[in-house]
Amino acid sequence: MIIVDGHVDLAWSALTFGRDYSQSADEIRALESSTIIPTQTGQAMLGYQDWVRGRVGVLFATLFGAPCRHRYGPWDIHCYKDPEGAKQIYERNFEFYDALIQEHHDKFLLITDRHDLIDVTSGWDTPAGDAPRVGLVLLMEGAEAIQHPSEARLWYERGVRMISLSWSGTRYAGGTNESGPLTPAGRELLEVMAELGMILDLSHLSEEGAHQALDTFPGVIIASHSNPLARVPNINSPERHLPDEVIQEIAAHEGVIGVMLYNPFLQEGWISGQGAQRVGIDEVAACIDHICQLLGSADHVGIGSDLDGGFGLEDSPAGLDSVADLGLIGAALTRRGYATMDVEAILGNNWLRILQRALPG
Repeated sequence: MIIVDGHVDLAWSALTFGRDYSQSADEIRALESSTIIPTQTGQAMLGYQDWVRGRVGVLFATLFGAPCRHRYGPWDIHCYKDPEGAKQIYERNFEFYDALIQEHHDKFLLITDRHDLIDVTSGWDTPAGDAPRVGLVLLMEGAEAIQHPSEARLWYERGVRMISLSWSGTRYAGGTNESGPLTPAGRELLEVMAELGMILDLSHLSEEGAHQALDTFPGVIIASHSNPLARVPNINSPERHLPDEVIQEIAAHEGVIGVMLYNPFLQEGWISGQGAQRVGIDEVAACIDHICQLLGSADHVGIGSDLDGGFGLEDSPAGLDSVADLGLIGAALTRRGYATMDVEAILGNNWLRILQRALPG
């Protein structure tokens, strides 16, 4: 089997910090060791060799930029002030992926249909010594770059297969720290996405907007990187997480929720900088188990790590030195009594089922 990671901000991290993800995480760390980058975003967790060692064969790779009102810090220069600025940022993201695939076509492949998916997954069954390719499925995180709902068609033609309506609030919907419903433009965008067969990502969408989208969107629905609110009920931004009712609604739509690996979202009260010793792999397994127990099934949860998406080694669970160690989550689930078939579903097969269902032939 291969592992699927439902959320990685490769373009944002590479454009902001100059990271070359054709290298290993250790190589990137060595290059950054004498810089201030680790203090800004943490030590790198991602790299091609690490994906290969961990059999992480498919990534949902984002187009992302924060609105400048919510940027991470003065160093976060790839932020936007208005929709036109957002479009420019997301264009640069797209150009990054295009260049990455062109320059390292032996390592990466853009997945736009089921044929591409088969090409990638079958490559991991080759004899030892043959380097497989990592497949990238493009996810637009926050839709502010879409100037008008009809422009979703242009992004689809370029390879984007997933869209989330908001990160913070957008003209399409309320989001994290900026609550609000779907707007008329947001409803129109959902209609266009449904016509195109695009996947809707509910992560960062306000709870009100999530319920509205679940009531109206007929297509495939996921939450690429969201954890159960019940696990961290006193978090500062509760709408960043999923209430049990929303989790149940996503499952009723045959969707999948990607659990993220950010310590403050795994253990209530954990503060960045405390060290990872208080949060271990078992906390990730507990988060996954909450979803499985709530639903009575392991069919609707996966991994959406968000590694290198504004945090790194320092804020990741102890035991995860890089993305190569994601398989340890499976071992923790096995210790909890999960069957091999369910572990494989959680680590990759649930996401693969979503892609097989949603991607064009």
